[in-house]
Amino acid sequence: MEWLNTLLFDSESIAHILLLYSFVIAVGVWLGKIKFFGVSLGVAFVLFTGIVVGHFGLTANSKTIAFIQDFGLILFVYSLGLQVGPSFFTSFRKGGMKMNRLAILQVFLNIGVAVCTFFLLFPHRDTRSFAMLVGVLSGAVTNTPGLGAAQEALNQTGMTGIDIATGYACAYPLAVLGVILVPMIVKAVCKIKSETEDARLASLEQDDTSVKPCRQYIEMQNERLDGKSILEIRRIVNREFICSRLRHDGKVDTPHKDSVVRLGDQLCIVSSEDDSEAILTILGSTANVDWDNANGQEPLVSRRIVVTKDKLNGKTLGQLHLGSIYDVTITRVMRSGSELFASASLVLQVGDRLSVVGQAGNVAAVAERLGNEMKRLDVPNIATLFIGILLGVIVGSIPIAIPGIPTPMKLGLAGGPLIVAILISRFGYKLGLVTYTKASANMMLREVGIALFLASVGIKSGAGFVETVTSGDGLVFMLAGLLITVIPVFVVSLIARKKYGMNYFSIIGLVAGASTNPPALAFANGQTQHDAPAVAYSTVYPLTMFLRILTAQLMVLIGCSMF
Repeated sequence: MEWLNTLLFDSESIAHILLLYSFVIAVGVWLGKIKFFGVSLGVAFVLFTGIVVGHFGLTANSKTIAFIQDFGLILFVYSLGLQVGPSFFTSFRKGGMKMNRLAILQVFLNIGVAVCTFFLLFPHRDTRSFAMLVGVLSGAVTNTPGLGAAQEALNQTGMTGIDIATGYACAYPLAVLGVILVPMIVKAVCKIKSETEDARLASLEQDDTSVKPCRQYIEMQNERLDGKSILEIRRIVNREFICSRLRHDGKVDTPHKDSVVRLGDQLCIVSSEDDSEAILTILGSTANVDWDNANGQEPLVSRRIVVTKDKLNGKTLGQLHLGSIYDVTITRVMRSGSELFASASLVLQVGDRLSVVGQAGNVAAVAERLGNEMKRLDVPNIATLFIGILLGVIVGSIPIAIPGIPTPMKLGLAGGPLIVAILISRFGYKLGLVTYTKASANMMLREVGIALFLASVGIKSGAGFVETVTSGDGLVFMLAGLLITVIPVFVVSLIARKKYGMNYFSIIGLVAGASTNPPALAFANGQTQHDAPAVAYSTVYPLTMFLRILTAQLMVLIGCSMF
């Protein structure tokens, strides 16, 4: 039975390490699906399973655990960066500035409350206690990358013996519940009714105008535009639009920029919703046309064609000249579930879906030009993934000198890959990098990475966890974590409602995103049929995640220099 003893207890055995991690992750993920009062802890239960296993002496080689922990963290934050990167920069636009300001306020309130609890609740004001406080702070805002960044910053300063995951584990469960319960308290204090909030959201959605494509059928009645080409009309109207079909004397054709428009012609116009009313007013009136029964040289078809050729990544629609070469019209572009207006300046990315209108033969030629091979999208871009990780590790290793702090700061294995992933997802096409990743593939990488990281942290810290909770500072950590969670969420929720009049469901999404708390978002989504919580969450999440990782490292470095 020597083989069984080696498999179960030999910490140097590869088989034992694989068995240990597989057990911890499988059991942790399964337990994480169990709901307590309607809320589940999700993948975070992997951490607690690892702690239990580590408590009973099942562990692995320390260097192996360290490698798996860091590699899992890199996979997680890099995949996360690829996901949130496209929305990171757009979140700073007018609609998201208010939410991001509130999220920044919550981040620094968390830090302020944490510092206050350090002086009020921690009897030993030394480096170890302050480092544990950073772990408690990461748990109180349910931010695992921040925990990884802080632990790595400790390692950079040579304090490898301090394991802050214990503080994280003490604060995490109450943090998940706190972010859900506090907005409910604000709801009661402000006498908010869910039915009223749903009605407000419905009215806003009806009144909202956006840059989404809008199709309308117009009969030309403006005598000043009679005999003008579509290009000339576009310049006169001073609005960007696309004419996908033109009916003249009962015959329907796919027009191009030089096509002449006469009085009485019917046009199918695609523009942004903001411009649609002005275009209709200038050109004429709404036309009722049965396009399917109209005569034409060849039946017009409309197909969605997917960009799958790598060489087209980063090209603009104008550079491809699809309309002039193939006599077709691109009416809209779908990207990651969003409709984009097909302007000539739109930069295409692999995975974009173009709505193409034209004669069947011409549309087929466009499909061949763009690729339209769905199987190519199933193949992950492994080269881009590891190029990004390579650059992220390099960026994360560059020392950044900060006045007053003796030890230079590094973005580390959490911050470096995150920043590089955000930049690559937005500007990678300029370097010829294809960053398209199917949502399911991105989710798989992210979940595998966070599971490996949490399992490593749990196994490593399990030996001393029970002693810390029962006879050490565990209760202090739990109380400090509760205060760090509750006070900032309450303040920000109250400001969002009282000062800005923000919708209740948006408030829940906002504080959940500022706390990087997916269970709270899942709870919020279950309270309304509208997507306001998810929109608010995704608006503040990228900037918040970046700040959580950065400030966790700064707090460790500042604390090491002060105490």
